[in-house]
Parts: sequence; structure tokens; C-alpha cells
Amino acid sequence: MRDLALMPDDVAAGVVAVFADIDDTLTTAGRLPAAAYAALERLHGARLAVVLVTGRPAGWCDLIARLWPVDGVVGENGAFYFAYDHKARRMRRRFVADEPERRANRERLDALKERILAFVPGSAVASDQLYREADLAIDFREDVPPLGEAEVARIVALFEEAGAVAKVSSIHVNGWFGAYDKLGMARTLAADVLDLDLDAARERIVFVGDSPNDAPLFAFFPNACGVANVRRFAGRMESYPAYVAAAEGGEGFVEVAARLLRAREDWT
Repeated sequence: MRDLALMPDDVAAGVVAVFADIDDTLTTAGRLPAAAYAALERLHGARLAVVLVTGRPAGWCDLIARLWPVDGVVGENGAFYFAYDHKARRMRRRFVADEPERRANRERLDALKERILAFVPGSAVASDQLYREADLAIDFREDVPPLGEAEVARIVALFEEAGAVAKVSSIHVNGWFGAYDKLGMARTLAADVLDLDLDAARERIVFVGDSPNDAPLFAFFPNACGVANVRRFAGRMESYPAYVAAAEGGEGFVEVAARLLRAREDWT
């Protein structure tokens, strides 16, 4: 991981899209700073495509897709994307699983929820669970006292013992049934909404993230960036971003946006 300042000018100037996580990437201490939201607006206003890629629930993603300066949102770790067409006044929604499959998976997750809560004292169902369509989020530090690494690992193990996929974010362990992930749905959104081949364009796209569930995106995008809090996971992630901002959370995202926009202005 190199300092963000070492990103070459021609690389920064050639970026056509910014994909970013939300929690602890855009936010700082659980809040969205005005400067981070303004950075999204500046990127969008500079005609860069802006896509958020998050573990947060469908209810949040619907609002964000409608009201924020973004081209779309990948939610619940790749279960779907939402993209609002402002001209047509229509929300585009695409899910990996159809409604009957999601309903059946929900029954399995509800049973698994009780097992996890019983076996991992101090864990809780995430407060945003009511607005989820496809996964189960177990809180280990957002609205509960932080759990240790052993407890988080136990939550992951219980998901996996039941045949579910489990991913650790900075605040939740998210589990679901199905072979999908953030990268796969990001690829689908790029093709459907941006008319962009993600594989062909990946050197011209910057992904910004902060935690282990971002590792597949860090690996895929050669110019991915982390906010400074990603360093907390040193030695515990499969892949790391190429560049790291000096600041944490939303302030770090502001740094990344400023680096890209400054290079873009200088290059033109």
C-alpha cells in the first residue's frame, strides 16, 4: 500500500468512474461529513460515474439511489443494484435471486439468526435488518459494545457451517445464501447502467474502501484506494488497495476525490 500522493498524474487524470464503500469510507465515526457528500457531488459534476458498493440494506439503497449524486448503488454485498433514472422518473432494480428464492432464503436466515445470537453473547441483529431483502446482518460493534476477534470469527463460522457466505465489514458480519458478491453485481451495474465493460476499464476505475469485505474489489481494481483506517486490518486481508489516503473515513475519501479532480484539471 503506497501513499495516495504517489498515484501517477496520468493514472489519476484518466479515471472515468469512482466506486466506493459507505461505512467508514464515506462516513467518519458513523456520520456522513458534509465534505464527503460534497466530494461525491464534485466527482459527479465532473462527469465521472459514481457508484456506491455497500453491505447496507435495500431500504437505504433506494433512498441513496434517488437522492444522492450517484449513478447507482450495489447493496447487501452484491444481492442487487438500484439505479434511479431521473429523466424517466423510474427506479431500475436488479436482484440476483427472484422473490420466491429470497423468501425461502429469509426463512433459513431467520433460523440461523437465533443460533448465532444464542452462541455469541453480545452480538445482535443489526438495527437496519428490517430494511434488508436478501441477507442477515449481525452487529458486532455498531450499536453494541465491540466484540473481540474470536467472537467475530465465531459468527462467521456459524454462517459457514449452515452453508451461507459470510463477510466481515467494519461493523457487521453479513451472511447470505447464494453465489454472488459485490464485484459481480458491480460488473452487472456497469454494463446495464453505465454501458461500461468493467473488466476492460478496470485500470480507469478507482474503488475506495476500508475493510476485509472490500478485499475482492481491492484485488480487482489495480488503482484501488483505501482510507487510512484500512491499515487496521494489516495482515488480516487477502488483498489490499494500491494506494492509501492519509486521513480516515470520510476525510480520507475527500482526499481521494481531490487527488483525482486535481489531476483531471491539470491534465486538461
